[in-house]
Amino acid sequence: MPPRAAPGGAGSGRGRGSTSRGGSTSGPTPSRGGPPARGAFRGRATPAAPAGRVAPTTVGLGLPDTSSHITTVGVKRSAFGQSGRALNVWTNHFEVKIPEDEIYHYDGASRLSSPLPSDILNLDEMFSIISPSEKTLPARLNLEIIERLQTKVAPEVFTPPVVYDGRKNIFSPRQLPFPSGAQEFSFTLTDPASPGEEGQGGGGGGGGERGRGPKIYKVKLTHVATINPEVLARFLQGKQSHDNTVLTAITALNVVIRMEPTMKYPFNVRSFFTSRETAAIGGGIVLWRGYFQSVRPAIGRMLINVDISTAAMYKPGRAIDVALELLGMAPRGPLILSPKHGFPERELIKLQRFLSGVRITVDIPGRPTTGRRPPRVIKKLTKGGANQLSFTMRDGKTITVAQYFEKTHNYRLQFPDIVCIEVGSGAIIPMECCTIPEGQIMRKQVPPEKTKDVLNFATKKPHERLQSIRAALGVLNYGQSEYVRQFGMHVSPNADVQSLQARILDPPTLMYGAQSRQPTIQPRDGQWNMVDKKFYRPVTINRWVVVVYEREQRFNRDTAYDLVRNFLEQFAAVGIRCMEDDPVVLWERPTNIAASLQNAGKKVIEKHRNTGPGPDLMIVVLPESSADMYQSVKHSSYMKFMDHSFGDIIRGVATQCLRSSKCNRANKQYFANVCLKINPKMGGINTIPEARSVPVLTDPRNPTIVMGADVIHPAPGADGRPSFTALVGNVDSETAKYIADCRVQTSRQEMIDDLEAMATAHISMYKRYRQAVEKKSPDPKRVIFYRDGVSEGQFQHVLEYELPQLKRALAANNVNAKITVIVVGKRHHVRFFPQRREDADRSGNCPAGTVVDRDITHPTEFDFYLQSHRTSRPAHYNVLYDENEFTPDALQALSFALCHVYARSTRSVSIPAPVYYADIVCARAKNHYNPEGNFDLTESGTQLESNDAKRQLEAFRANFMPLNDKTKRVMYFS
Repeated sequence: MPPRAAPGGAGSGRGRGSTSRGGSTSGPTPSRGGPPARGAFRGRATPAAPAGRVAPTTVGLGLPDTSSHITTVGVKRSAFGQSGRALNVWTNHFEVKIPEDEIYHYDGASRLSSPLPSDILNLDEMFSIISPSEKTLPARLNLEIIERLQTKVAPEVFTPPVVYDGRKNIFSPRQLPFPSGAQEFSFTLTDPASPGEEGQGGGGGGGGERGRGPKIYKVKLTHVATINPEVLARFLQGKQSHDNTVLTAITALNVVIRMEPTMKYPFNVRSFFTSRETAAIGGGIVLWRGYFQSVRPAIGRMLINVDISTAAMYKPGRAIDVALELLGMAPRGPLILSPKHGFPERELIKLQRFLSGVRITVDIPGRPTTGRRPPRVIKKLTKGGANQLSFTMRDGKTITVAQYFEKTHNYRLQFPDIVCIEVGSGAIIPMECCTIPEGQIMRKQVPPEKTKDVLNFATKKPHERLQSIRAALGVLNYGQSEYVRQFGMHVSPNADVQSLQARILDPPTLMYGAQSRQPTIQPRDGQWNMVDKKFYRPVTINRWVVVVYEREQRFNRDTAYDLVRNFLEQFAAVGIRCMEDDPVVLWERPTNIAASLQNAGKKVIEKHRNTGPGPDLMIVVLPESSADMYQSVKHSSYMKFMDHSFGDIIRGVATQCLRSSKCNRANKQYFANVCLKINPKMGGINTIPEARSVPVLTDPRNPTIVMGADVIHPAPGADGRPSFTALVGNVDSETAKYIADCRVQTSRQEMIDDLEAMATAHISMYKRYRQAVEKKSPDPKRVIFYRDGVSEGQFQHVLEYELPQLKRALAANNVNAKITVIVVGKRHHVRFFPQRREDADRSGNCPAGTVVDRDITHPTEFDFYLQSHRTSRPAHYNVLYDENEFTPDALQALSFALCHVYARSTRSVSIPAPVYYADIVCARAKNHYNPEGNFDLTESGTQLESNDAKRQLEAFRANFMPLNDKTKRVMYFS
């Protein structure tokens, strides 16, 4: 999982066949290592349908003919699910006719042909690209180069036009007339200067430099493959392996439909955005609405998945104004940005993180705008103003930046003391001369305080979203795209979103404590409540303490004792035994969290006349904006300290943090919800699925470990920061009690390095718990491994790199268990909408339990969509490996049931609990670092030189603290 995607990061879906680079034609992908498909259907093959509409071979239940010679990336589909009641839904897909003629694939490499000088601070040279001649150019510039090649340089060659993905892949509807299969073109991005313009310096896109001609770009096109659409038609029928020829063909179709909008609008991989609908949310950010589109193969046909999308853009305008808005200092004026006038370094760093990578134009008042150079990219900010920064001219004289602008450009700076902007070439430009142009996608993490604004803009009611998707055809206008027409693709202008039949699964029956008035419950609409219910296995609290870090004027003693009283009432209501009704209550200063918590533990022991242990539970009340304090609390109690400086009083003690504003005068429901977290943190179990409702999970003959794994990556542009991995799994027979492990690894590496070590330890703890606590046979017979955050292009890597680690972990524990590997995907754009209002839940979405495994699923592989809670976005499950030979009904019911055992909620969640927990554990990895240390783990990015980034990454590795032994055995992450 990648870091976690901000709502502004549009176009992050992982649709089938939407590979970003594609184009490899090195041969078929090897089959996955799973067992042969079960119960293969036999029958006569249906004759091949025309390329426009492919008829599935209706054998058995309507499955494609996945013959034995067909290889798949995942487990072959052998059946469809049957359980549940039928539901007719709309889905955001439009059918598309695929080409009938061959498509020609070219590798397109573009580069700047000549090295350029590295002088800085000469304004006419500050737009130079200082790089080797083989520099990889940005996608937007690459598209501009190819457009000029087609329209100006060699239009006779590129008629009809080709399409380009902005990197390496070019696709043509006809074979280009290259004598040897390859040809190189050299040209500039500027038209020849007229006689009156000679010697005045270049302008426009390519930008000439004084005394030199314009930059020359070289583009070499090489024919690498010819795509026969019959291969794609056979794949949709289930008669062709899912190999690289198919992937390349689907990539080509995606590039075709995206070519037109990417030439016109800001784009982000699979989405493009327009300024028709925007919202300024402050902090230098403007939100734009856009559309996502992706060609996806389905059973017997090709579809285009269309969805609305949102992007966070940098606010256009003067760089000074944007900087002041970001820092919330607009009323104080530009001088606040002056280090000479006390501009804090922390604010400078914050501003630099926000602006790094942003394109700017240079606009000097009084200078003609004709022949303006292309935008430059901000590298960093200076630590001094233009008056303090000096450099040596070519004639050997030293001059400040401010003097240079006055002497050379006859412009006296209004704010010579404020920080300047340094661009990629090293040129330094006063901020007052910089403007941020419109339409720049912010590829960094959206600040946490803006997340709510983004969600409010991005969220639409289901019927409104469906209406926008239906209206998308008018915006996308495939029929007007010359590229779509020339390649022979066609979407009917009267097309509607696809209708299909889903099923609604029955929810599992949940069991609570035997003392409950209502010991069992079957959730409705994905939710239930705790009324008349006690936890299945409640804990006992012998001693506890309340530590308040809020000022006593804001959180006084009466409020604190109300909090204690509310907790005691809810403890009794849910079955938690509390042996102390008058806990120690302390107000502490947040100067040293670890020492104050240690002091609180000592006070508990002193209260009991220095006998017995410290507290079992610490309730910690924090003020607003207390992220650092929260980290300190968790770090102090959960981590393994090597120096033993804090003793044993607080090590492994469950801590429950509360925000003062929320728990002050909160109702009973609030404290009941907090109890849902406290009980599993202390080793209890809130609820379990009834054995009869989920036999796959609770079969005593097949003890089962269910694992969830995830990886989280640093924010875009954040160099020198690691990725974090997590493995979570059950230790009990009811798959309700989980433990977790977290590790640090190489930045942005998706495959988990330490999976074997984590799984080995986990299986060992499972065996000990089964034997010592449950008094049962210790060895598991099944391992179900849910993997989050893996793109479809990495499925094979999971099987080649992570599956062997799981097998070695089992062998290390002398366990012979069958493994099932399932990837759970959330970052896609598939949506379902009920066709009848009476079939919708209260929010207008499909009911919890809606499952789809036909019509829009993979032509040959075992996958399904399951919408397990109240939302329009289902989770996408891909079965990669299955030694347990589960039926579709069994896996779908199993996955749905696991969405109901998430301990922190009385609602079903979007994905199975263990993988949801793994996501939480990864997100909290920063708690493994001492908050007093110099480790910046904020969401914003920092760009570093490669050596500095490597040293910083090693420091992160060396200072990552493991959990202490007590914490390892409980659900500390709940």
